[in-house]
Amino acid sequence: MFSIHGVTGQTFRGSLEHLIQVPGAFAARHARGVNREGEELGAEFELVRRRLADEEKPKYEPKDEPRYAQAAAAYARALHPENPREPVRHAYQVMSRPVLTLDADDSVATAWRRFGERGVRQAPVLEPSQGVVGLVSERELLTVIDLVGKTPTGGLERPVREVMVSPVVCADPVTDIRRIARVLLDTGLSALPVVDEAGGLVGIVSRGDILRAVLADPPLSLWI
Repeated sequence: MFSIHGVTGQTFRGSLEHLIQVPGAFAARHARGVNREGEELGAEFELVRRRLADEEKPKYEPKDEPRYAQAAAAYARALHPENPREPVRHAYQVMSRPVLTLDADDSVATAWRRFGERGVRQAPVLEPSQGVVGLVSERELLTVIDLVGKTPTGGLERPVREVMVSPVVCADPVTDIRRIARVLLDTGLSALPVVDEAGGLVGIVSRGDILRAVLADPPLSLWI
């Protein structure tokens, strides 16, 4: 389940199929990129790419047999672990917590400093009486900050409320990760706040969280 939260409070709660029908929910769609590097160059590029790939393939040598056997054994152990793990499917299994949050009246300078201190790139924005009202990331901050090297020099006093994404799509703790991935792709957002039924913030799922789960937990399956 997904919900939409903004400065006027929660304005939507429902499934992905219903979320898609909400006007403006996917306004931040990105243009479709080329599926493969060089695809726009046509069949000639594909022929060259295949030839180069064949030339770069490592040549098998008999002396490599022990190394290949060790790799195969390690792969087999990964497929059949001694202690099978439950497949990762839901937001609560991969979300980051505790969550760095910002107040809507915090300055851009405060947000930039806190991102650096915590090593994060986005944070939900909260209002005391409303809960989540938006999401701000480095991308939004960089639209107003003047940088000299890595040092911000201008645009620092503006409040976060002027640059945050609002309203913002949020997910329930038991939302399927595959559906979260779909919303991240279609909205261009870098993360989704995770809220409980009462609208309270309980975590955040970023693209990085999903990628880490893919690397660390083979049972995860991300098909849409």
